Amino acid sequence: MRKIIPASRVKNIRYAIREVVGLANEVKASGKKMCFLNIGDPNIFDFKPPQHMIDAVYQAMMANKNGYSPSSGIEEARDSIRSQAKRNGIQDIRDIIITHGASEGIELCLTGLLEAGENVLLPQPGYPLYSSIMAKLNAEVNPYYLNEENGWNLDISDIESRINKKTRAIVVINPNNPTGAVYPKETLLEIIELARKYNLLLFSDEIYDKLLFDNGTYTSMGSLCNDVPIVTFNGLSKSYVVPGFRIGWAIFSGPIEIMSDYIDGVNKMARARLSANHPVQFAIKTALDGPQDHIKTMLETLTIRRDLTVNMLNEIEEFDCKVPKGAFYAFPTLRIPDKDEDFVKDLIRETGVVTVHGSGFGQKPGTKHLRIVFLPNETVLEQAYDNIRAFVKKRYH
Repeated sequence: MRKIIPASRVKNIRYAIREVVGLANEVKASGKKMCFLNIGDPNIFDFKPPQHMIDAVYQAMMANKNGYSPSSGIEEARDSIRSQAKRNGIQDIRDIIITHGASEGIELCLTGLLEAGENVLLPQPGYPLYSSIMAKLNAEVNPYYLNEENGWNLDISDIESRINKKTRAIVVINPNNPTGAVYPKETLLEIIELARKYNLLLFSDEIYDKLLFDNGTYTSMGSLCNDVPIVTFNGLSKSYVVPGFRIGWAIFSGPIEIMSDYIDGVNKMARARLSANHPVQFAIKTALDGPQDHIKTMLETLTIRRDLTVNMLNEIEEFDCKVPKGAFYAFPTLRIPDKDEDFVKDLIRETGVVTVHGSGFGQKPGTKHLRIVFLPNETVLEQAYDNIRAFVKKRYH
């Protein structure tokens, strides 16, 4: 038999966050002590979901809610999502689909929108899932670059300059992964005006919306208008500490006469894949409507770890780390002669500290960065940053 050749669409799929794990596992097998700062999974460390969420899932399973759910999700969960969205000010909600993590929602919505050769404006740096999905669709990534000098804010003029006849949508990740930037209302209004001017759909990825530092304020894009089509992605994984539950959702808002065919198309695909995990959907109402004490506690802990991260990294001459305003990532600039990917690989081999190269998230040409997850406890982080400092001193001094 002949060798099976994979489809050409997989050649451009990259997911740097997990691609570094292969090398890390090789190094670990040699006996080196490892420190994983690459994956944003709070459960690996000292964070746990609220018990009432666990109880809700257990009770659903014991009640034999173990078959298929409605394709768009159970009604009580969709009602809770709708109520929270309204509390956040989202206007003219047209539909809600519960998905297998926010990731599936993103994939369904991109697939339902794009023809081969069309493009979506994606933030750089930004979450690499978007570009991986678009590679499968033979669609084009149209990158726009965040303004590092302005706290990683959106550069509206840069975004507008990149819109062309085949542009269908703009993605905004807010708070941003990997930079931790949180965008002001004024900037979001400018993005909405671009969408209005060029007849574009807006995708607003708000999965970290509750993880805001320093009493920061958050504005949901969908709260700022009712005449522009917006799809808001969110889920339980980060703020409610259950990434393994794989439960997210997509909220469609805006003028129904513009969105109806698109919403119908996405729902066709949702029906074809049957449903998201049924019993786990019962955690949504208890999460959104129940006590939120864990978020306050989580933020207090993360603030200490964020400040430690920023302070220790900025003590290293080759690093420049802006203060993250949300999520649990730092994205420091590297002032080094090497490629950031080579730096990351050698750091893993020599110290066991696993980070992710900034080029894996997209970045402005000529710049170099790392993404660091500051979820581990302070002792682990201090040791990791001491190891990074020693590595840098040995390599460049």
